[in-house]
Amino acid sequence: MLAAFVSGELPLFLRTSGQVEPGTSKFHTAVSTMPSAVKKSNARNSKRTAAPPPPTKETMGARFYESVNAYFDRAAAHTKHNKGILDQIRACNTILEVKFPARIGGEIKVITAWRAEHSQHKLPCKGGIRYSEDADVYEVMALAALMTYKCAVVNVPFGGGKGAIKVDPRKLTVEELERITRRYTVELIHKNCIGASIDVPAPDYGSGQREMAWIADTYMSYRPDDINALGCVTGKPVGQGGVRGRTEATGRGVYFGVREALNDRELTKRLGITPGLSDKRVIVQGFGNVGYHAALFLQEGGATIIGVIEWDGAVWNPKGIDVRELAEHRRQTGSIRGFPKAKTINDGNSVLEYPCDILVPAALESQIHIGNAERIQAKIIAEGANGPTTAYAEDILIQRGIFIIPDMYLNAGGVIVSYFEWLKNLSHVRFGLMDKRFEEQMNSRIIATIEKLTGQSLGEVERTLIIRGPEEEDLVNSGLEETMVSAYHEIMDVWHQHPKVKDMRTAAFISAIDKIAQAYSMLGIFP
Repeated sequence: MLAAFVSGELPLFLRTSGQVEPGTSKFHTAVSTMPSAVKKSNARNSKRTAAPPPPTKETMGARFYESVNAYFDRAAAHTKHNKGILDQIRACNTILEVKFPARIGGEIKVITAWRAEHSQHKLPCKGGIRYSEDADVYEVMALAALMTYKCAVVNVPFGGGKGAIKVDPRKLTVEELERITRRYTVELIHKNCIGASIDVPAPDYGSGQREMAWIADTYMSYRPDDINALGCVTGKPVGQGGVRGRTEATGRGVYFGVREALNDRELTKRLGITPGLSDKRVIVQGFGNVGYHAALFLQEGGATIIGVIEWDGAVWNPKGIDVRELAEHRRQTGSIRGFPKAKTINDGNSVLEYPCDILVPAALESQIHIGNAERIQAKIIAEGANGPTTAYAEDILIQRGIFIIPDMYLNAGGVIVSYFEWLKNLSHVRFGLMDKRFEEQMNSRIIATIEKLTGQSLGEVERTLIIRGPEEEDLVNSGLEETMVSAYHEIMDVWHQHPKVKDMRTAAFISAIDKIAQAYSMLGIFP
């Protein structure tokens, strides 16, 4: 396994002796010792002792990491894999922490950033980069682990990775943000933690297409001889090697997953609800890229959006909120607050506890915790964000009969379409380029033959719809839908094969563990 690359001072369980100056680096093997509180709660034991208080900003990352490992341990107990293999799957293989100087507001400040490569059982590693002042190494490791399991669940051939830069992009100028992003990219290049066959970042909280374009440009400047250089990062603008449909991918994947669950008549009967989206009331937490598109597609699918929660409050209307109108209001005012067709709620997170059929937490981790789990009134929690439900809260929710569609499956749309973008960059051909016109010509011949045999002609609108060959976005959305639908049924099959399993998340983890364990078994142990 690769050694962990660490510069600067780390938390206790990764710390080395001696000080390291900003801008320098030190290489060492990650130590397995963990803080006692985290180590105790991560013990492989599904039984829990006294639950901790709700997480704070200071403890959020460690508690998130604890929850991910607790979910893994719960699922691993239902498998028969070798303990050493399970330990390897669970471990975070590589952790890079860098500190570098940046000019911000006329001053020189030291920026802390991370990149974690959780598993190299498949390459490249894959995972987003978030820009957040609240980021820490525990959060990065937790998210990297989730990426490993997520990719396995939806059969995307990547290992899990994740990155973070400890800044608030809202407090930086575009020039400052670009300098920090490019310097971070250079650090990844120097440590061999980026490349189309090594580790491929993507957007995450606080980052988007612009930052990914900066990363790609910086990488190409340092690797001009790499013909696949554009594949070093996904989530790029279409004009810079991106793929159509990537922006909406995670939210669209949430829609496909929720739709598939509500079309599962065995599940809906058990939950005591009617099949389909048509009469379902939905509350969405987070109105960023994921939350907006999830709400939009769910609304277009027939659901009624009755509440939207943001960082500065929430809006609520039991008769329904038009998602596009709310987005336009925010574009004009900078906030969802004051939307004239809904009531503004100052304590936004209190709306998590309002009655609804489907609650979609699509913001940050640990939003549903032991402090509010007893008051959640949704019948289904559809996790659009990474880790929005803590392990302790999930125990409470399951006991109350609330069904959770887990993040490691439901928000996989982003990495699925990132996979398509990566394939496009490696093949250097736009999807649909080779077959669109051929399919249109074949469809035209079929229609002409039918018209000749029947003596009747199609109208121009019908003819155009039938003849039309697929564009790139059509193929991307079709591939995303097929992947989400197939993965849902794989998870449910695993659940049916393990009658002692009580929840979909554990079934999804079992599915992931089985696939990764098989990969390690086939690869063998070297040396």
